[in-house]
Amino acid sequence: MGEDIRFVLNGKRVEVTVNPLKSLLRVLREDLRRTDVKAGCEQGECGSCTVIVDGKTINSCLYPAGQADGKQVTTIAGLNDERETQLIQKAYIEEGAVQCGFCTPGLILVTRVLLDKNPSPGEAEIRVAISGNLCRCTGYKKIFNAVKRAAKYLGKGEKPLPRKTALRKIQ
Repeated sequence: MGEDIRFVLNGKRVEVTVNPLKSLLRVLREDLRRTDVKAGCEQGECGSCTVIVDGKTINSCLYPAGQADGKQVTTIAGLNDERETQLIQKAYIEEGAVQCGFCTPGLILVTRVLLDKNPSPGEAEIRVAISGNLCRCTGYKKIFNAVKRAAKYLGKGEKPLPRKTALRKIQ
């Protein structure tokens, strides 16, 4: 038996009738056809399913959809047009912190929330912020450096590397 659940997804009101205990991940992917939210371990360990709910990152695989009722839910697609997110993505590319891309949406969201809270986070704060997201490709040094670079871009207005330089650095 389903219940009506209403929330704002990426700035647009949505309503779905689902079991309120169904995970938000499954509602987003199956009922709302949002493939930008990745299904990884589905046990809250990998962070691939990260979304932002009312300004906080959550593992959508563990979050009952009923709890999203009346809230703001943002996936990576909901932030793609924002300048700040584009600078974070650019920092990830410049540092070579993107490989297969499976963990990237979750990491970008975690970085965005971290830098919104603290535009100049320290090493320990960055490590804690990204600790819930697993990456099997790049290693965490590149991700850590990408977060630091993004903080510079957003905090000090430092300019990103020109596109050719960024691509050359990754190779």
